[in-house]
Amino acid sequence: MGAVMTALVLGAGFGLGLWALAFAVFPPRPALGMVLARVTAAPAPPPIVAVGETGWTAKLGGPAVAPLRALGLPGERLRRDLVVAGRPISTHLAEKASFALAGLVVPALLLLGLSVLGLPIGWQFPIIAGLVLAAIGFELPDLRARAEAARLRTGFRHALSAFLDLVWITLAGGAGVDSALNDSAAVGHGWAFTHIQRALSAARLTRTTPWATLRQLGDELGIPELVELAASVSLAGTEGAKVRASLASKATALRTRQLTDAEAEAHSATERMALPVMCLFLGFLGYVAYPALTQVINGL
Repeated sequence: MGAVMTALVLGAGFGLGLWALAFAVFPPRPALGMVLARVTAAPAPPPIVAVGETGWTAKLGGPAVAPLRALGLPGERLRRDLVVAGRPISTHLAEKASFALAGLVVPALLLLGLSVLGLPIGWQFPIIAGLVLAAIGFELPDLRARAEAARLRTGFRHALSAFLDLVWITLAGGAGVDSALNDSAAVGHGWAFTHIQRALSAARLTRTTPWATLRQLGDELGIPELVELAASVSLAGTEGAKVRASLASKATALRTRQLTDAEAEAHSATERMALPVMCLFLGFLGYVAYPALTQVINGL
């Protein structure tokens, strides 16, 4: 059975290596329709969210970036998460390759160290463990990026709720739409308000409407509440609609949703604590009942 498993693992690794080599030497050509759409498409506006991060993982896994991009990585949803987390796609792909390579090499180094110490183990274990750790290392940056993006989006929604209240109060004081947006954004601090200020500054520099840049920011960050805010403000700016009541209702709805999400997260944490508490209780019962059970068994 061990020989069969070893042969299967070696065959799968050899086939995967040949496929990766063939893919690198003969990359697939894009379809003609995709090339024409890319050439004839209108230029996209410059991104509002700035990204930039380098490190040893980017240098180590740099050669693997192009093949991973050719495979279509990362997906569209993960791209948005990377934009929110402020990480370049090339850095993320290089990190995935670096972690996968590290997971593949660590068991071999462990085998070499044990062999030097006179404690040899079978060579099947490093191969299987290396493949498993490589797969885990390849997925670890994705999980970290998704968790970081979810945390930042939650914080942005909290800041957006406060921003809506400030805009509503400023509009109630008689200010215009543009001045209400800029004054309210200038009051706040932090990651979310920095991006809102950058979007409004981009609107002033490019002579576009602020709701257009806010909508673009909402699309880049994947926050539909910001897109809805931009739509409401655009009605006030273009059609003269009364937007104060709409902003107040949106702020109330956003706070209600945040409260509901917080309650759901608290209930989930409580349910997760049930299993450790039950295990602790069972261990305590075993600790208390063990002496009595030992006496009964010895008395038989």
